Amino acid sequence: MVKAIVGCNWGDEGKGKMTDTMAAEADIVVRFQGGANAGHTIKNKYGKFALHTCPSGVFYSHTTSIIGNGVALNIPILFNEVKEIVKAGVPKPKLLISDRAQIVMPYHILFDQYEEERLAGKSFGSTKSGIAPFYSDKYAKIGIQVNELFDKKKLREKLNNICEIKNVTLQYLYHKPVLDPDELFDICMDYKKMVEPYVADTGAFLDKAIKEGKNILLEGQLGSLKDPDHGIYPMVTSSSTLAAFGCIGAGIPPYELKQVVTVCKAYSSAVGAGAFVSEIFGAEADELRKRGGDGGEYGATTGRPRRMGWFDCVASKYGCRVQGTTDVAFSVVDVLGYLDEIPVCVAYEIDGKQTTDFPVTNILEKAKPVLKVLPGWKSDIRGIKNYDDLPENCRKYIEFIEEQIGYPITIISNGPDREDIIYRNK
Repeated sequence: MVKAIVGCNWGDEGKGKMTDTMAAEADIVVRFQGGANAGHTIKNKYGKFALHTCPSGVFYSHTTSIIGNGVALNIPILFNEVKEIVKAGVPKPKLLISDRAQIVMPYHILFDQYEEERLAGKSFGSTKSGIAPFYSDKYAKIGIQVNELFDKKKLREKLNNICEIKNVTLQYLYHKPVLDPDELFDICMDYKKMVEPYVADTGAFLDKAIKEGKNILLEGQLGSLKDPDHGIYPMVTSSSTLAAFGCIGAGIPPYELKQVVTVCKAYSSAVGAGAFVSEIFGAEADELRKRGGDGGEYGATTGRPRRMGWFDCVASKYGCRVQGTTDVAFSVVDVLGYLDEIPVCVAYEIDGKQTTDFPVTNILEKAKPVLKVLPGWKSDIRGIKNYDDLPENCRKYIEFIEEQIGYPITIISNGPDREDIIYRNK
């Protein structure tokens, strides 16, 4: 059976913990898109980890972890992560890398930095991980697939062509040093040595696994609202964050995807620029940020303080819809236990009219939140295992959100540890 786990909103919904939990029952975990520009924070018996490229199945010895063809593969980061988790006592993971995956080159990271510098105050809030330049090159057909590392002659020809194109921009737009194809070739040969033992036709591997009835988990990065087609464009990422793309980014038929678990935070947070209707500021935001997550709401990749907000039913209903959600995993509910009252954004007011439909970006920027205030439960819910044992107001909060978004909340996270999970039978 093939399942996907994806984000409902702006990313940072708590997918790492949920993926780690679901990976316990998976034979194979596949990263299908994105790169090292966002992280999944996981806390388990080995310690606390921020994974940026490794699939979250790497902590289970029974699981094969796959880097799919849709991933922006930063090879040094991947292998540094593997090295770090092994150093922490994790058994060496069974890892496969798609021969069709494309490589994040050092110049992608440079171009990302240079463009953010050039845009200055009008920048997109990039993590400067090279993601937009990488995917630009992929679709301009000047990216480098992993399999191309093994044909030296063609690789040299390609690198010469890439340098010819890139150096014009470096010289005349950014006024930066030009690229040397010989240096890039040497870097590629270093990359080749690193990936060689792991390269495989992962599409064929997954096809065989499906026919054998294996459990396969597709792991997404970021969330619905960062999707380049359906998100808050242009303040989005550069690869599709939707479960539907999981089939493309892994190389499996779309009809094999049977379950889509969409992770929704019990409040809202975002990193980077873009419309964020339910955002809060000042001391109120600082307190929620300080209490949020496990150690506070700070980006796993950048360390930047996350922007904070109340739960947004409009954005979340939309985020669940575009994901094709079958189950909602509701995360960090325990964090809200300090509040006497909890505001929830139930609609947007745009030009004097209320709507519960999520609009396109230029209209979204005019939206104001319509809030409904619910009573808090003023207690610590960590350690509770059964839904009926949650405080009444906590259950009412969850059920109110469920009614507003229109998708079943079947999994509830009430703490940072792997065991802090409540399964709710619907």
